[in-house]
Amino acid sequence: MKIIVIGKSGQLAWELSQLASPEHEIVCLGRIDIDLQHVAAITECLQQQKAAGVINASAYTAVDKAESDVDNAYALNAKAVGNLAQACKALSVPFVHISTDFVFHGHKGAPYLPGDEIQPLGVYGASKAQGEQLITDTYPERSCIIRTSWVYSTHGNNFVKTMLNLMRTKPELGVISDQIGTPTYAKGLAAACVASLTSSVNGIHHYTDTGVASWYDFAVAIQRIGLELGLLEKIIPIKPITTDQYPTAAKRPHYSVLDKSGFANTLPELTFCHWQTQLHMMMTALKAEQP
Repeated sequence: MKIIVIGKSGQLAWELSQLASPEHEIVCLGRIDIDLQHVAAITECLQQQKAAGVINASAYTAVDKAESDVDNAYALNAKAVGNLAQACKALSVPFVHISTDFVFHGHKGAPYLPGDEIQPLGVYGASKAQGEQLITDTYPERSCIIRTSWVYSTHGNNFVKTMLNLMRTKPELGVISDQIGTPTYAKGLAAACVASLTSSVNGIHHYTDTGVASWYDFAVAIQRIGLELGLLEKIIPIKPITTDQYPTAAKRPHYSVLDKSGFANTLPELTFCHWQTQLHMMMTALKAEQP
């Protein structure tokens, strides 16, 4: 099966590229390879590539910048997604799209189900929500939307690498403790994407690692594992702070844990691991990559 991944430089696209095998040829296309703003161009490109399935791992993910860069956020997170859905429908190939916990308001106080009402707080979440709706309106019969959260990888820029760099250079850190979610290693998310495509899963689903954490909890675990693996040389104080103490352009959901039970039932072959287990695995891989 030849799988076309939309996206080339991002961490999920990179993890997807690592899953290439004799069973699954995986080709990643960047912005210079495919014009996402025109359906005809997408359709022609997918035909030329002889795509048997498409995974959209591209997105406008600069949450704060999106508040002032509205047109570009919607162009990539909504219009391009709708165009991809139209092209996949024209070619009758399955389509998997990655969405986000930011489509939710964050005040439910319990894990969000795929069918819960969406109430995005900012441009990023609203643009991703519109992308979801365009898929649902256009190609519900052979499309799968996977919402996820707090994604990181050995590749690219992410919270884990940022924290490690700050822990090496700063005397102390303050990290937000009142935003609750679940970190997700992109390696597992990539496997879930491929499984959804090859098993022809439809509808909206949730995938993250298991467990619950604040950004503060996440940072504390990064420091603990970093010291254990020798990625860090010294302990620095990490202080919990509130969202109000660290104002940002975009509002973020206070509680955005996603309920994965339906997806686990749909794809019983998937393995769901605790976020701290996955974090240890990623940081071990990160250490192995260092000279």
